[in-house]
Amino acid sequence: MTINTSADIPKRVAAARKPAKAPGIRQTMSDLHIWTGLLAGWILYAMFLTGTASYFRDEISQWMRPDVPAQLQLVDAAEMGSRLISSLQTIAPTSSQWGIKLPDARNNTANVFWRDGKRFNRATLDPATGQKIGVRESIGGEFFYRFHFQLHYFPVLWGRWITGLCGMFMLVAIISGVITHKKIFIDFFTFRWGKGQRSWLDAHNGLSVLGLPFHLMITYTGLVTLMLLYMPWGSDAAFKEASQRQAMQTELSAFVRPGQPSGQKAELAPVAGMVQQAQARWGEESVGGINVNNPGDASARVIVVRADDARVSTSPQYMMFDGASGQLLETKDKVGAAAETRGVMYALHLGRFSDYPLRWLYFLVSLAGTAMVGTGLVLWTVKRRAKLPDPAKPYFGFRLVERLNITAIAGLSVAMAAFLWGNRLLPAALADRRVWEVDLLFIAWGATFAYALVRPAKRAWVELLWLAAGLLIFLPLLNAFTTERNLFHSIAVGDWLFAGFDLTMLAFGGLHALLAIRAQRYQPKVRPVVRKPQQAPGMVDSHVALSPAQAPTTTEAR
Repeated sequence: MTINTSADIPKRVAAARKPAKAPGIRQTMSDLHIWTGLLAGWILYAMFLTGTASYFRDEISQWMRPDVPAQLQLVDAAEMGSRLISSLQTIAPTSSQWGIKLPDARNNTANVFWRDGKRFNRATLDPATGQKIGVRESIGGEFFYRFHFQLHYFPVLWGRWITGLCGMFMLVAIISGVITHKKIFIDFFTFRWGKGQRSWLDAHNGLSVLGLPFHLMITYTGLVTLMLLYMPWGSDAAFKEASQRQAMQTELSAFVRPGQPSGQKAELAPVAGMVQQAQARWGEESVGGINVNNPGDASARVIVVRADDARVSTSPQYMMFDGASGQLLETKDKVGAAAETRGVMYALHLGRFSDYPLRWLYFLVSLAGTAMVGTGLVLWTVKRRAKLPDPAKPYFGFRLVERLNITAIAGLSVAMAAFLWGNRLLPAALADRRVWEVDLLFIAWGATFAYALVRPAKRAWVELLWLAAGLLIFLPLLNAFTTERNLFHSIAVGDWLFAGFDLTMLAFGGLHALLAIRAQRYQPKVRPVVRKPQQAPGMVDSHVALSPAQAPTTTEAR
């Protein structure tokens, strides 16, 4: 026989009146992890995905300029530099500064810039002829790289501040996530398929642990690359004069500002001899660029810059020559410890030093980071949908987050595929063609947001994922109809860049089709509403309402 007397009621009332226990460190870190991840998650997803694509930006640029033949053998840098300097003398004869980024094993074009007052103009030249590439003008993979940390339509400084803030949120989310998960490494080997919220959590945990060192490195080094923008006070305090700040910039970059011209005209000495001196010092294929300050003036300076694709550092190394006489004036082979540390971190973030196996590893682990952010965003809605009073009619905040998730994840895939389709479909002679390529991406992305607003959430997920799958799978077919470098021809002639691009698009199209099928079959589990049993009159304190577990039961006699 179980007897509960009224003497137990004061004890239960006192227990109910006890203040709630303060949340522990893990609960606090969990809340921090959830909200920092959600508030910056949509921009972080876009940053991760476009940053992942940027590891192959040179290859994407080549695919988007199919009219430029693949460079089977690199031309000698000295000969090529002389040809490109001659082209700049024709393109920008009055400019105070020229710059050339020479082609390499991954890039079959030469990118040049010239100063026009306070502005810089850019062009892409064919290294074989030195002429502008006028056919199928395209921004190429450079768009993904620039968007990754500047967000394109924002003013440059605003975009970098926004991405920096999101990067700081990401760093906080990673550290708080590690503290939150007590069994983080056990969870890495645990995945329960088809278990709804549990499956999303397992996927998020697994993807997080898989690339945890990489995610920490890529987030921290990304912030370091723009540290002088985010935290300029230290350098401002240490270098108060303009000459000191200019010297600091020289330690960090091979971009040497042009001095005042003398006003005395002088022919530029042959650049080939200067490049050959640099090749003798660094190696035949180690010259990455040539900058010329005050060309055509007696005070001209030619800076031959060492490439950083074979060095785990972007710290500047260059040789400076007198432009009129060709005499070597300065050799810069090393920088201070602080500048070298920054250069190593920058190189680790960009991954330019990597060969193709390491580049693919960068790509795959970064793609896992993208999926980590995406699963975290989806998990937020999956977890809270089960707790909604009426899942068919969610409150405004939930509905907004859900639609932003659809746009940020499925919508961005559609937009990036539309960007590639636009490269093949836009007329070659279209004015501002490279601008229209980018505009098409944002038009498609905005359309997916409008579509997600008017469709049921599940249908929007499924339909946009299928649309992305179709655009990606049929992209190689579109390439075959619009160029001569189709998949089978590329394999036959050993054009592995075009063949690899088409095969990668087919693989990503299949991945999106699989996600669409999984989204179609997914059935959210809704918790049944448990009604509280009515309590007997007189059993509740006048000030405290007891829960059913705390309420005393009646006396039962056997």
